[in-house]
This record gives sequence, C-alpha cells and structure tokens, in this order.
Amino acid sequence: MSEKLYEHPAFSLLNTEGDPGVLLVCDHASNAVPAEYDGLGLPAEAFTRHIAYDPGAAEVTAALSERLNAPAVLANFSRLLIDPNRGADDPTLVMKLSDGAIIPGNRHADASIIAARIARYYTPYHQAIAGRIAAARARGVRPALLSLHSFTPVFQGHVRPWQIGVLWDKDGRIAQPLLASLRSDKSLTAGDNQPYSGELVGDCMYQHGTRNGLPHVLIELRQDLIVDKPGVTYWAELLTAHLRPILDAIER
Repeated sequence: MSEKLYEHPAFSLLNTEGDPGVLLVCDHASNAVPAEYDGLGLPAEAFTRHIAYDPGAAEVTAALSERLNAPAVLANFSRLLIDPNRGADDPTLVMKLSDGAIIPGNRHADASIIAARIARYYTPYHQAIAGRIAAARARGVRPALLSLHSFTPVFQGHVRPWQIGVLWDKDGRIAQPLLASLRSDKSLTAGDNQPYSGELVGDCMYQHGTRNGLPHVLIELRQDLIVDKPGVTYWAELLTAHLRPILDAIER
C-alpha cells in the first residue's frame, strides 16, 4: 500500500510506507457518528467535547507519524458510538451515560446492537492495527506501539497539573525511560499513570502490546496545549526528541 492516507469507514492509515519498527495508534481521533445514528440523540455541542473524542490527538498523531516516519492507525468514529480503547466485553464499551450526560441513542443498545457496532467499527479498527503488526513481523521487525490520547485540563472541578501523562501496565521499556527523560526537563510536569491508569485489561495497548509482547506506551497530552497548529507542532517535536533515542535503543 503506497498511499499516505487510506480511508475506511472504521479507520484511517497514515504513512503506510514508513518505518515498520514503530506503529502509532489513535483510538479517539474522531468525533464522527454516521448520519443514520442521528447524532445518538445528542446536541451538536456534545460532539465538540471530550465525551465524543480526544481533541488534538489526531493532529499530534499525524505530526508524529511524519517526524518519526512511522505508520499510524486512527479510528474514524466517536467513542460515543463504541469505544475502541475497551475490551469487547467491557461494560463501558457502549456508554449509556458519559460525563453526566445521558446518551439517548445508546440507552436501549442491547447485545445485538452492540454486536453490530463491533462488527462494523470496532473489529475493523483493531484488525487494521493487527495487520500493521503482522506486516512488520513478516519483515522480521517487532514494532514499538505508541498510543496517543488527550485529557481535559479540569475534571470535576479539579485542575489537573500535568502537561503530559505516561500510561503503562507491566511493560516499562518505553514508559520508564520516557518518564525519566520528560522529568529531566524542569519546565514539564509529567504524570506516571496520570490522569488515568494504564492498567486496563482489554484496552488497545493490552490487546496489541501486552498480548504480543511488544514494547508499548500510551501518551496523554493536556488538551489546552494542543488546540492549535503551533501547539501540535511544539508537542510533536518535543515528543520526537524524547522518544527517538528510546525507540532507537529498543530497535538495537
């Protein structure tokens, strides 16, 4: 596949001819819900918020893909439709209540509706990630997985002090040196498994990193820092500088 961008209803691929030793993924890249779902009964404003997607995450993923010369897989659907960063049996896979807001279009989602969304969106997205990993392994390469997310500056009235969070479970091959590198910069406040824990069985990194024995990490960026192109560029370049020596060491 030679094109830089390949569109599928469930996912997009970037930089498909990039270095197979690194794979970027962005689970919450999009706030899109197909017209047939009638906005899940929510006002348009809801889809500008964190409950629908991770603002800025797709743009940082694309910028990192270019700077690291790495392929990327991005979800093309809102987490309100179905959350690709959950296990297929997770009760929060299709949320009926999110951040205090009832999701009318999900309220009556039964097993058959959830199964249809899994087949149409969730499974193709994860198959795309698995396909990139398989293609790398066919070339004798064990890729490092980098997952990009963003978080709100304030949660339930509490200001979050971190600019960046490094989420991980049992595999610290990327997370630990990345945290050490980020914390060597006194202008940064980097959270270790903050603002969320990376110990979530069944999430995207568990499915494709832990189960495959691949080095992986989930990176969270504060949304107010990546709301515009200068912010995206700054953080993409900063992450590239901190990640490149770590990824080079893993590859060696």
